[in-house]
Amino acid sequence: MNSPLKKHFEEIVPEISDKDFQYILQHFTHIKRKKHQFIVQADEFVHNDHWVVKGCLKAYFLDDEGKEHILQFAMENWWITDYNAFQNNVRSTIFITCIEDSEVLCLSLENYEKLCREFHFIEHFFAMKSKKGYIALQKRILSLLKNSAQERYEQLLEQYPQLFQRVPKKMIAAYLGSPGKR
Repeated sequence: MNSPLKKHFEEIVPEISDKDFQYILQHFTHIKRKKHQFIVQADEFVHNDHWVVKGCLKAYFLDDEGKEHILQFAMENWWITDYNAFQNNVRSTIFITCIEDSEVLCLSLENYEKLCREFHFIEHFFAMKSKKGYIALQKRILSLLKNSAQERYEQLLEQYPQLFQRVPKKMIAAYLGSPGKR
């Protein structure tokens, strides 16, 4: 089986049988959204983690003045949700919208927990993804605290050059945030 999701899992847990993968895939739902449509809205419960099959999304929150602060972008093979809302069954504090027409695979918390119980390698996969995500978040926070806007821009360009082809500069600026040191 030549599935992008199977290849994604195999980056961390090689050699998933086609039979096991077919079973795993049955626990996902496939949705399509148009540019500007929501995947998650603030103040709603979040029922799924989302894996991007096609497209580009952004997670953001609006401050009291209505200014948009982008927390995350997600392109093909990336995961995105409001993890606090998803894991703790509380209302979302962020929005997730499509920057482009997008397709995502949705995994409910119930199915996530079921698959982790049934397959140790899935539990390991999500543990490794969580660790990598935490490390990336820690690096981003440190960069916001110590680097200039120009340094953060260059770092993002080096790390994700394809993002600059797909995301408007205004959104890149909202992601990079206010300047750290000058």
